Amino acid sequence: MFNAPRPAQRYAGTSSTVGLGGSFVDENPLASSVYDDGLDPWSAAPSPSVTPMPHGSSSVFSSVIADATVPTIYNTSFTAVDPSNTGETSVNSLSRVLATSALPAATVDKIVNLVSSRPRVSKLEFFVALALVALAQAGKDVSIEQVAALSSQNTLPEPSLDLSRLQFSGSTFAAPVNYRQNSSATVRAPAPTYSSDDPWNTNPRFGVPPNNDSGFTNGAPSSLAGTGLPKDWWTKQEVVKVNILGPQGFILNRYMVYEIVTNRGAPVHRRYSEFAFLWDCLIRRYPFRLFPALPPKRLGSDEHFLEQRRKGLARSLNFVINHPIIKEDGLLAVFLSEPSFELWRKNSAISFDEESASKRIDRIEEMTIPSDLEDKLAMVRGKLNPLIEQWQRICILAERIIKRREAAAVRIPPAFRRTYFPTHFSVFSSSSAVSVTPSSSSILSFGSNTLSPGSLIVNSGSTLYHLITQGDLARLTNTLRAVIEVNEHCWRGDECELSNGVRTGLEHVAAHTQRHSELSELRTRTLLDSTLESIKSQRDLYIATRDLFIRHDRLSIDQVERLKRRVETNSVKLDGIRAAQKEGWEEEVERYTGLVEKDQASIATQLSRRVFIRASMWHELRVVLHNRENTLLTQTVQNFVREEQDFSENVANNWASLGEAVESMPFE
Repeated sequence: MFNAPRPAQRYAGTSSTVGLGGSFVDENPLASSVYDDGLDPWSAAPSPSVTPMPHGSSSVFSSVIADATVPTIYNTSFTAVDPSNTGETSVNSLSRVLATSALPAATVDKIVNLVSSRPRVSKLEFFVALALVALAQAGKDVSIEQVAALSSQNTLPEPSLDLSRLQFSGSTFAAPVNYRQNSSATVRAPAPTYSSDDPWNTNPRFGVPPNNDSGFTNGAPSSLAGTGLPKDWWTKQEVVKVNILGPQGFILNRYMVYEIVTNRGAPVHRRYSEFAFLWDCLIRRYPFRLFPALPPKRLGSDEHFLEQRRKGLARSLNFVINHPIIKEDGLLAVFLSEPSFELWRKNSAISFDEESASKRIDRIEEMTIPSDLEDKLAMVRGKLNPLIEQWQRICILAERIIKRREAAAVRIPPAFRRTYFPTHFSVFSSSSAVSVTPSSSSILSFGSNTLSPGSLIVNSGSTLYHLITQGDLARLTNTLRAVIEVNEHCWRGDECELSNGVRTGLEHVAAHTQRHSELSELRTRTLLDSTLESIKSQRDLYIATRDLFIRHDRLSIDQVERLKRRVETNSVKLDGIRAAQKEGWEEEVERYTGLVEKDQASIATQLSRRVFIRASMWHELRVVLHNRENTLLTQTVQNFVREEQDFSENVANNWASLGEAVESMPFE
């Protein structure tokens, strides 16, 4: 059955002793992927659910909110700071929302510290914070117990927020993709007028452009020269966005609905089962083409798994619509444009005929297939498992780097060398070493200094380097503003230039620390939404190539040799019957002649299919695999370098601006 789980496949890791005596990742590359996006997500083994931060507080606040109905402003505010629908946001974003309540900075700081001690806050923590804001605005006791009492009565208070003031600092980074959530939306199901055109005939629904250079399908010679694709093809890639609309259906028949946004028309809504049906058809029609498998389906899916599956669906769909052959498929066009795919399926006859049944390779095109194609394919096949393993490791390390950049260091001296391990990290110097477990909930002490969860102190002689997380920066901003409020009036009067000047300097510090926190947050989000997804696409490409070889080994087998032997046997019998000319020999001759002709026709068909398979494999190797594994990787690296350079320049400009602003702070 399509999409049935395969047997669990373990890829043996290397036991090399690189660096300090071992690999930076576990022997099983799935075991430490914090995003639960495993190497073989279709295996029968359950996916691990390792999380980078403890989420115990979320379960506590689930009992606080319980089943109470939250006011509309709660969801509106959270959506404004969680456009990617990840189910959480940063402390910095929460602070910006609370700042629109006109509450004193000290009260905002108190609320932030009440709901979370982590750099990120969940939706439930965010909602509790808004309830606390409403209580503070009403002059009531700001406490979690008060929120729980109101929740039990289903009377959560509505805060007064001016979300129009919710502005984000400018950045050179692209804004994150706006994945909207609408759990109340329903799948549109109008009954369109279906044309008599058969999207499964040999003529594609969307014709191939005259200047198409997609290999053998247009009769152009295939050789090692050129890419086989249009000039600057990587800048003309079509982009499909997949958004989660939310669950629909009744309790026993709940399913997730996705919104697909393309430039081919209005957005369409699809269930996961409809993705599975499309892929089943494509596999049958294009068994010798490259395309990635779908992400898995799992009972009891949580928000984290659903988000990873959404990203996987987007990567798979974007690969297919940019494949030079599959992108012209009729069913794919219907899937991306018909308002109700289910209704269309009920009213349309769908053919599962293999691509080779309707396409032929002419003699000239056959001659362009290299004679050493099998050697080239064998070379690619031999590199696949190491490439898959190493790219999976790159994905895992990139995920870890991204999560650790949420706790990015302010500064580490060049004399220090930092080494990361799956369960802890250490900082070494010539005089001392400190080893810290990041997930530790305890507070570590170094003399008179303390280390809170989510941050790190490195002791080198008499120097202490405090590595401040993004969450700490947001809390530092709130605390500085609370200090400014307390010292708003000097005891010497309004004419105290020293006090006023220092207070103005602290205001500049608060503004610039918030700016730095925003830059770090945008940098992390950019890496997560673009760079990491590009890396995973590279890994998916090699997994798709491995699957192509598996299908080739299983489906390219034909009966040509057996049919040839049968034709020879029947021909000998036919000659004997003609020579003997016994009674009724004419009928026997006619019967055996029909059998021989039928087998000869089958031989011709299967030989044509054999040539078509070779041409397809050559096209996928030369045009699809070679270009995507190189050109798109170049594009990823260049974009990554550009984004990191922009971030560094913005950070440098931010602190340079602060230096200029505080230069005039008075001393007396």
